[in-house]
Amino acid sequence: MQQPEKGLKRGLSARHIRFMALGSAIGTGLFYGSASAIQMAGPAVLLAYLIGGAAVFMVMRALGEMAVHNPVAGSFGQYASTYLGPMAGFILGWTYAFEMVIVGMADVTAFGIYMGFWFPEVSRWIWVLGVVSIVGGLNLCNVKVFGEMEFWLSLLKVAAIVAMILGGFGIMLFGISTAPGQATDISNLWTQGGFMPNGIGGLIASFAVVMFAFGGIEIIGVTAGEAKDPQHVLPRAINAVPLRILLFYVLTMLVLMSIFPWQQIGSQGSPFVQIFDKLGIGSAATILNIVVITAAISAINSDIFGAGRMMFGLAQQGHAPKGFARLSRNGVPWMTVVVMSAALLLGVLLNYLIPENVFLLIASIATFATVWVWLMILVTQVAMRRSMTAEQVAQLKFPVPFWPYAPAAAIVFMLFIFGVLGYFPDTQAALIVGVVWIVLLVLAYLTWVKPAAGQAALVTQDPTFSHR
Repeated sequence: MQQPEKGLKRGLSARHIRFMALGSAIGTGLFYGSASAIQMAGPAVLLAYLIGGAAVFMVMRALGEMAVHNPVAGSFGQYASTYLGPMAGFILGWTYAFEMVIVGMADVTAFGIYMGFWFPEVSRWIWVLGVVSIVGGLNLCNVKVFGEMEFWLSLLKVAAIVAMILGGFGIMLFGISTAPGQATDISNLWTQGGFMPNGIGGLIASFAVVMFAFGGIEIIGVTAGEAKDPQHVLPRAINAVPLRILLFYVLTMLVLMSIFPWQQIGSQGSPFVQIFDKLGIGSAATILNIVVITAAISAINSDIFGAGRMMFGLAQQGHAPKGFARLSRNGVPWMTVVVMSAALLLGVLLNYLIPENVFLLIASIATFATVWVWLMILVTQVAMRRSMTAEQVAQLKFPVPFWPYAPAAAIVFMLFIFGVLGYFPDTQAALIVGVVWIVLLVLAYLTWVKPAAGQAALVTQDPTFSHR
């Protein structure tokens, strides 16, 4: 029996939320996508991760200010409805769900690629179908069970990254060579064609992949409706996670490009697996493949959770089918889990039709959706601040730092990323898909949602209408 009258259960602790964000953001983007970013920018990709990370931190602080002020299910979708209008909330909420579907497709695609490391003769789509079925089932569990599972999955890959960083520094310290006559030290950052071998254009092009890598961290805001003591848990999680993610990405890239010439990274699947395989540590390559598979499963897990909770919030506002607000006995919006799993099955079809080109296309479209969501979060926070009195602003428990300059700089940076997508031929399709998506959402809102909301308002104003 479904229980639509009951709300979501607050079963997520600070430990769960912190590792959920790590699980969502440290996944496919780092273990697989980082290779294409390195090929575009060379060692200068370190700058791209630092700049992108700073902008994402400002997004998280903007989201944190709003989430601590008003912790609700659906989070930033509902904030946009409140401060920018119902259409903005509708567009933001559904674009986030779209982002999670697209990112999830990238994650299931990467999972299929990783499994090919062991089973090259098995079609990739078979692995994708299997992982979608299993993870979709796990998401129907109680939210505390989900949070606990995500904690251990994320802990495993964080431990693996730390071990890889320490092992990489050990290789550099003892001068273990990856190939005859090949240096394994930090000099590889500037001796292989210079620090910025592909010029400023290569650095700018890499932002499309770099920003995709950070995508998913905004799930912290989505957990607001199920967090225990959100006013204390959310600030701690938000302050801790972006810095750790930045540390993992920058240090990992530094080690990778010091151990191995950047031109050869990612030429054979995941750069993590490739490097340890080339070092002759066969068992390490196998262990790392297990880790990256775990990372992909963890990211898919977070994708399904995030999209499901956002669609639950949309349904509560009348912006999605009412069935999306139905809860199972475990307090889980089961319909959204089913819908999200079905959407990810499109990844099965794409992997069957275009297995070679699917990742870059999906990553580019996900970048558009991710950056659009971040831009809307920043603009919503600005609108909230402008609607508040000085006294109300003074009472904020987790205010954005360097107001108003830092949020303004982050907004300009997000607009710059849209320009990057439109400028480079490989990502222009993503910008077109993204613009078409936004236009379709506007039309959907004007055609179905707004008239329905107007009729509901008329009914409630009718003197014969009874609230009993």
